[in-house]
Amino acid sequence: MTAPGRLADAMNGAEASGTGTNPAGTNTTGTVVSDVAVRLDDVTRTYGSGDGAVTALAGVTLEFARGTFTAVMGPSGSGKSTLLQCAAGLDRPDSGRVVMAGTDLTGLRETKLTLLRRDRIGFVFQSFNLMPSLTAEQNVGLPLHLAGRRPGKAEIAAVLRDVGLADRAGHRPSRMSGGQQQRVAMARALVTRPDVLFADEPTGALDSSTSRDVLTMMRGLVDQRGLTIVMVTHDPVAASYADRVVFLADGRPAGRLDRPTAEAVAAHMARLESAPC
Repeated sequence: MTAPGRLADAMNGAEASGTGTNPAGTNTTGTVVSDVAVRLDDVTRTYGSGDGAVTALAGVTLEFARGTFTAVMGPSGSGKSTLLQCAAGLDRPDSGRVVMAGTDLTGLRETKLTLLRRDRIGFVFQSFNLMPSLTAEQNVGLPLHLAGRRPGKAEIAAVLRDVGLADRAGHRPSRMSGGQQQRVAMARALVTRPDVLFADEPTGALDSSTSRDVLTMMRGLVDQRGLTIVMVTHDPVAASYADRVVFLADGRPAGRLDRPTAEAVAAHMARLESAPC
């Protein structure tokens, strides 16, 4: 069931190879082009105050390279979801910076941040969050309507075809399986052609066979379309589809694996979960 990962051309600072050793390169026109899709610099996020304060992220510095698939894992309460929310601009860190394709999210006003999330970031969650009264085609077109655009049928058909649902455009969620609903959610996230797709436990509500289908599709979007995916998961098999796995513990980075296997991920997680608090 384990899918082979592929080495990213640029991973993380000095650990990258080739042109990835420098997070910014120069294309043939002389324009500086960053190989980094998202960067977190010394990000801290604390909830509550006083004796009840909980530090979800404690000075986290990470990079997610363009065109790569990264899984984020860690024990319960390690800060995985907070990391995803801060990286995606859904939550603001208390200190540090989040930079996406050269734009500092932490310095944006709320209106500009909302527009950036709408136009450049895709989201997929464990719950599909589809509108039950709308067809697959209508659900996928919803972000474009909210952006003031009238989606064309060919545009919607193309993205449904990309996720293997060309023949389900007219079906409502109640007439689709869980895996098909998650594919509609994926198509909805992709219709705006985002720079980065953030996925929070996207296979958490699916059986193993359906999960494998969704993960294979996600892997293909990275390999064939150059999409950048950052996925939070608790499942070592799901993580094995990624190029690398980043581990968190107590709000801090706690190791990484390149070209992960499910067995290696499970072993690393077991060590983290058995470590003394």
